[in-house]
Amino acid sequence: MSDSLLEIENLRVSFPTPKGRVEVVKGLSLSVGRERLGIVGESGSGKSMTGRAILRLIRKPGLLTADKMRFDGQDLLGLSERKMRHLRGARMSMIMQDPKFSLNPVMTIGHQIAEALKVHENLPRREVQARVIEMLEAVRINNPEAVAQMYPHQVSGGMGQRIMIAMMLIPRPDLLIADEPTSALDVSVQGQVLDLIDALVREKGMGLILISHDLNLVARYCDRIMVMHGGEVVETCAAQDLHKAQHPYTRGLLAAVPKMKETRSTLPVLDRSAWGGT
Repeated sequence: MSDSLLEIENLRVSFPTPKGRVEVVKGLSLSVGRERLGIVGESGSGKSMTGRAILRLIRKPGLLTADKMRFDGQDLLGLSERKMRHLRGARMSMIMQDPKFSLNPVMTIGHQIAEALKVHENLPRREVQARVIEMLEAVRINNPEAVAQMYPHQVSGGMGQRIMIAMMLIPRPDLLIADEPTSALDVSVQGQVLDLIDALVREKGMGLILISHDLNLVARYCDRIMVMHGGEVVETCAAQDLHKAQHPYTRGLLAAVPKMKETRSTLPVLDRSAWGGT
């Protein structure tokens, strides 16, 4: 893909154990442009580690290696930590799973969103405050001036996730990585948050990597889907062709999804022997 924002070849992430190093991402390659890529798989399949590796957030004793990691022409592996800090947030942002663990409990919401902007841009105080209010309005928060003065414990989970989205998008990045952005939310709120992310990504012409274990959800919001198992990519397909997936693991995941009008007495269990899985 010649217009790729992100290009990765042979990405590997490993951690030490008493029995030696264990790879949690095994030779992953991908290319992402200004599109919506979904990464799906069971818990422990390497999805979140892939997202963190892209931002070089794998800390020791973890080890990250790759033959190639380039973002918009820049070699991510060759950048100093100082330069990576400037890149994170400003051009690549990541929404974590649960806002309760990502927001600072002793700072107001407005202060935290403003901090995400001031780290990357030198703007007058009045303009920073205006951008904060504008961003809170963009994530559909009513009475943004009042919410900006609140603390994280004073808002609901759904609003907390909207605030995280505002914080990650206020520097206007080119690539957004959303790691299970609705896993901590009530089902009734999940669709609203994903619709919001989708609208903002389309409006700003960004690239999106949506990490989830929910295949149908990812198929609804993404252009392409990459299925991971045991740290490896087992299948990649267009989102609209997910129902045509060929790999036994993907077929097994799809079969295990309960339906609204379920007629099966039991849900099928993955037959890992079909592809030599463990």
